[in-house]
Amino acid sequence: MSPYSSTPQRRGRRTPSGDRRPRRRGLRGRWVLAVVAVSLAAVLASAVVRSTVAEPYRIPSGSMEPLLRQGDRISVDRSAYDSAPVRRGDVVVVDGEGSFVPYDSRPAAATSLEEALQWLGLAPDTTAVVKRVAGRGGDTVSCCTADGLLRVNGEPVPEDYLAEPPASEVPFTVTVPEGRLFLLGDNRHHSLDSRALLGAPGGGMIAESEVIGQVTGIAWPPARRTGLEPVGAWSGR
Repeated sequence: MSPYSSTPQRRGRRTPSGDRRPRRRGLRGRWVLAVVAVSLAAVLASAVVRSTVAEPYRIPSGSMEPLLRQGDRISVDRSAYDSAPVRRGDVVVVDGEGSFVPYDSRPAAATSLEEALQWLGLAPDTTAVVKRVAGRGGDTVSCCTADGLLRVNGEPVPEDYLAEPPASEVPFTVTVPEGRLFLLGDNRHHSLDSRALLGAPGGGMIAESEVIGQVTGIAWPPARRTGLEPVGAWSGR
């Protein structure tokens, strides 16, 4: 203490051995850095899992009711078709940009930022579309029979999962090219699906390469959490 000062100067406390104790501020800073590092690692690990294995999606509309309701969060297996073909009756998530969703004409900087946020799980994927596969390459899909049923390759398909009959209010007959899919929503009277694109380039057929993955279940809300099983209507087709 200076002989000219009456106020004692604060110094770091000493331990019994004479060493100064570490300042709490330094410990707090290291703790904050550790929390930030762990949080970033968790976000990146989650992003990697979502982009390569399984990813949650939020249902934006009622086009797949009653199976999937607006606001449901679904689990999607991105590797489901790595070694197996897409099956009729599967519920899938596809990249709908350029088909169900217009191409994004914004500057690359804006889209790149949005894509990065989507990859990190911090923004919804606005181009992802959830539908049911009604036809694969080589199939002929038509509607409707006298009983209001969908017909695939001449065989009627009793779709018990539909929100209401008939299978379509708009009659159609299409032959699906190889490598393409014909997709329909379960809520047929309130669904923008392949039927709405019959007169567009591609005839409403979506390339199999645009399939992001297979919907495997409902993850949220907890009261609706369940897995999706293959539907019997499509067995053997």
